[in-house]
Amino acid sequence: MSVPPRQAGVAEILRSVFSGRMLVAALMGFASGLPLLLTGSLLQAWMKEDGVDLETIGLFALVGLPYTLKFLWAPLMDRYTPMFLGRRRGWLLMFQLALILSLLLLAASSPGERPFGVAVAALLVTFFSASQDIVIDAYRREALSDTEQGLGASLYVNGYRVGMLLAAGGGLILADFMPFAMVYALMAGIMLMGVVTTLLAPEPVASEGKPKTLAEAVIHPFVEYFRRPDAVLILLFILLYKIGDTMASHMTIPFYLDMGFSTTEIGTVVKFFGFSATVAGGVTGGVLIMRLGIYPALMGFGVLQGLSTAGFALLAMLGDSLPGLAAVIAFENFSGGLGTAAFIAFMASMTNRRFSATQYALLSSLMGVPRVIAAAPTGYMAVALGWVEFFLLCALIAIPGLLLLRWLHRRGSDFRREPAA
Repeated sequence: MSVPPRQAGVAEILRSVFSGRMLVAALMGFASGLPLLLTGSLLQAWMKEDGVDLETIGLFALVGLPYTLKFLWAPLMDRYTPMFLGRRRGWLLMFQLALILSLLLLAASSPGERPFGVAVAALLVTFFSASQDIVIDAYRREALSDTEQGLGASLYVNGYRVGMLLAAGGGLILADFMPFAMVYALMAGIMLMGVVTTLLAPEPVASEGKPKTLAEAVIHPFVEYFRRPDAVLILLFILLYKIGDTMASHMTIPFYLDMGFSTTEIGTVVKFFGFSATVAGGVTGGVLIMRLGIYPALMGFGVLQGLSTAGFALLAMLGDSLPGLAAVIAFENFSGGLGTAAFIAFMASMTNRRFSATQYALLSSLMGVPRVIAAAPTGYMAVALGWVEFFLLCALIAIPGLLLLRWLHRRGSDFRREPAA
């Protein structure tokens, strides 16, 4: 594996952390993270409260397909420039406004009475959320230098987690005091923060130009990527790296409820108590990536992710224990912050700036496959196996990705991006 071409000093790291570029990365991370759990754990809680069965809740993971297929329309974001705000901010503003309208439509739905309508509204939310992610990822790649990608990824992850925290943790607490429909309407209003960030942020300079034709935008990113050594195996690694962690995460809210925790306890302990651990993990991950290199970061953080997944099996044996819940969540959030920061920085470093939207969408789409496809049958798995065996299985599923990472490293693959032809 390669190490960063230049290791940044402490003073340079501090200047980068407190720069306007990093503030924008964090705020855009917030705008990306907020919608994700609005069609995930918060929607699961709403559906369970309305009497929807566990199997159907598991199948609702399929509304996240746009996160997996977003590379199909990402070339449009590379090729075309809207008539206002530039190539990145113009697209971003349009998707954010459409996302707000979709959340309001979801707020007007009823899971118990009209599950199909809820599915359609949730699918619109995920489509515009995935489209927003395409542009945000490309913006971050183009606005930050190569040496800033690790820190940019860590601050993006922290902003992302704040958005997830507000959506799921804050949403669950609010649901004890107001209808879920009102919670969703409130979240739609909070998304206006993303709009403000888009309007105030500078447009990144397209230093390597942009595709001149749609055919070039569609074909060249894939041709350029697959010319690289071990291109297919690296895609397989991306698919496998967080699969066990993601499968476990998809069923945690029903798990907590089955263990006897109230929605307020879940919102307070799971989301808020673990937040400081997530921030610490994200920042620590960003610094370690720059100091140690990508392979040690990915391997070490991946091992911690697997161990944190096994921690849920321990919690299942402990039962309704708030201290046990707090300990497991702190460990899971810290290791998750580490692993996600390394994973995002790794994918960003592999993209060609000319095709950053398309190539990053391809890589992050594979990252999202476990959240959609592998997570879909988790409800059936939990029912058939029981919670302890289910979480132990998810922990073991993480092993193939780590073995592939080790094998690629030992055979000399350095994961470095080859220059465009």
